[in-house]
Amino acid sequence: MPIAQSDLERILHEGFPDAEIVVEDLAGDGDHYKARIVSAAFAGLPRVRQHQLVYAALKGKMGGELHALALETSAPA
Repeated sequence: MPIAQSDLERILHEGFPDAEIVVEDLAGDGDHYKARIVSAAFAGLPRVRQHQLVYAALKGKMGGELHALALETSAPA
């Protein structure tokens, strides 16, 4: 069963409470999302490590309930 956009946003906010998070449903099917996350947790980290932190916050939902997630991650300016 696909994950609702509101549930995805909630999960990401739980993992990154300080973050500015914008989630967009790319296909309207609840399976393909784009997320832009700006968090101090990403400061000084390479992009690969930033994305690993996001996948960890998703607690195994990636590849199951969530088929595709395009990520844009950064630390605040």
